[in-house]
Formats: sequence, structure tokens, C-alpha cells
Amino acid sequence: MRPRLPSLNALKAFEAAARHESFTRAAEELCVTQGAVSHQVKALEAELGVKLFNRERQRLLITEAGRDYLNVVRDALDRIAIGTERLLQRQSAGVLTVSTSPDFAAKWLVHRLGYFAEAHTGIDLRVSATLHHVDFTREEVDLAVRHGDGNWPGLDTARLCAEQLFAVCSPKLLSGRRRLGEVSDLLRFPLIHLDSRADWANWLHGVGIDDADVTHGPVLNRASMVIDAAINGQGVALARTTLAAWDLINGRLVRPFPESLRLSKTYWIVCPKATANLAKIATFRDWLLAEASKDLRRLKTLTSSSKPSSKSGD
Repeated sequence: MRPRLPSLNALKAFEAAARHESFTRAAEELCVTQGAVSHQVKALEAELGVKLFNRERQRLLITEAGRDYLNVVRDALDRIAIGTERLLQRQSAGVLTVSTSPDFAAKWLVHRLGYFAEAHTGIDLRVSATLHHVDFTREEVDLAVRHGDGNWPGLDTARLCAEQLFAVCSPKLLSGRRRLGEVSDLLRFPLIHLDSRADWANWLHGVGIDDADVTHGPVLNRASMVIDAAINGQGVALARTTLAAWDLINGRLVRPFPESLRLSKTYWIVCPKATANLAKIATFRDWLLAEASKDLRRLKTLTSSSKPSSKSGD
């Protein structure tokens, strides 16, 4: 059975009073009244059955027993202070484990990790790319980036950015005589599909083109593969804002037309509410949001001469 410990407030009052040799100055340091310090010390003396101070001619003199006990108390308080500081440092630095999808990791996050590492040398970032939604109660993960509608009860959520779905292709695909005058001209190129050929049919319907023949072109099962195939000039693909941003900004992809569909689902930064304000988590979340905002500004500059469609879809 753990022995009974004196009140921490009483120990702090005793240590401050001994250091200042004054209840009044100890009270000023602790932001309490002189009477409160005196009461705490008297209660400690009563609990210990030992006189810690002598009061002589309005002076406070520590007794021999008090001096011996002061060494013990100071050592204990110093250890608590050091341990607390180490804990706070661990919260603001150290290992930060992030879970995200393989697509987001490959097409958005990996390209930028060097910038984060350079700016935040005290954070040891670990990225786990997985298709399943992490269970924060069972897995050692600090933060995740999820794709969805943001409805995850019990978690702190921050939307990375709004997203649109639009056509993209390699600049070299449009070189020479293969000019595009209108959206329907896309059908003259191979269409790269994600999961099924319904994606292109739905998008074309959303921008006003019905009964289009979209039965040509490969079907791939990862969005990152679709984008990479487009970069390699294998055809025209549909891409979400977040996953296509890096390649659009760096000229590996272009948007042949401004038409787009707004998406209801996007990427969200999520973590347990209890840890949302830890310094290292807040630092990484703020960096993600700043990078996404920077992307949108650059993309807006690229498409400033084109007016996106106002039609919407999922």
C-alpha cells in the first residue's frame, strides 16, 4: 500500500516560504494570500508532527528538521518539474505517426515530406499508408488523413480542402494536330477509368453529354495509377483536385477543359479530440492545411483564364 503523501500545495507553500524566509513573499510568488501560505504550512506541521519554522520577532526561521525536510521536498519538486518538461517536449516533438491512404501518400504527401522535415527538425514523422480506417484506441497512430464526408463521431476533424473532379492528360497528348475544341472531343482519346467505366459516363452526363461511348480505355483500381497513366500519355483521366494538384502545378498534367464537378467527399485530417491540441499534432495539421491552401492558389492561377462549370455532383 502506498504511504500517504502530504498535500502538494502544502509542500509548495513550505518550499517557497523556506526559500524566501517569508510567508508574505511566498504568497506573492504563489499568487495566494499570506494567510493561505501560513495555513498550509501549519497544516503540514500538524500532519507531520514536526515544527518546520520558528517565528521570532516577525522573522521566519527554518528549524533543523525543517531544513532536512526542505532538501527532500526540493529534490522531489525538481524531479516533478524535470519530468513535466520532458513530457511536454515529447508532446511537441518526437515521433509523430500518420496514417493515410496509399493514393494520398503517393500523389500528395510524399513529394512534400522534405519541406516538413526541414522546417520541423524535432518531429520524427512516420507515415503508414493503408486502406483501412485506423482505430486510434488500439493502434499507435497520432493523426490520420481520411477521404469521406467528415462524419466521424468522437474525432476532431478538419477539412483539407474542397474538391472537384475534372479531366486531365499529359501535355504531350495534345501536341501536334490533336486539338480539342469541345468536351466531346475527349472521346477521340483513350479514357482511363477508375474501378469501372461508369466514372466517365457519370462525369460526361454531369457536364451535359449523354449517351457517350466510354467503353474504350483501361480500367485501373487505384486513383494514383490512373493519374500516373495519364502522365505517361496513355489517355485522358478523371482526377480529384487533391490528388492531381502536384502534377498540375509542376506541368506533368494539364486540364484540357475547365468543366468540372464539385465533389461532396474530400480529404479530412482526423485525430482523437483528447490529443487534438498537442503541439506536434497541431503543427502537422497546420502544415497540411497550409500546403493545401497553397495548392489551391497555384491551381487558381493556372486556370484563371477558364471558368469552371457550376454543375455539381458527387
